Amino acid sequence: MANSAYQPSRPAQRPGGRPVEAPAFRVLVHRQYHEKYTRLAEVVGIKQAQELWDYLAMTPDKPPLVGACCILKGKAGDPQDVGWSKTRHYEASSKVRIDYQFNREYRTAEGGDPHPVVAIMTITFSSH
Repeated sequence: MANSAYQPSRPAQRPGGRPVEAPAFRVLVHRQYHEKYTRLAEVVGIKQAQELWDYLAMTPDKPPLVGACCILKGKAGDPQDVGWSKTRHYEASSKVRIDYQFNREYRTAEGGDPHPVVAIMTITFSSH
């Protein structure tokens, strides 16, 4: 994917297949965490992995129905650039935590079309 306009991130496929409803946001995962993302379903189960993707793809700015989410404070919560949200910390289970930001009008180039994007920045597999 060297020619991807979304480098250094890669598209994050929905675990278990396509969603019923078209996503509102394109979900991307940083290439450093792509392997962990592909193992997500085996760690938390397919249902929880799908719930996470559905949440990120549909309503990343609202509290989740499943799991817990908070906005990080201090430098850890700073947006990566103009237009990005503060970093949100989502706990998919006691073993999996994901930090992400979203941008409702991400452009791959100046003057390009805006796209709503969620960027998964980190994935941690461990207990507290």
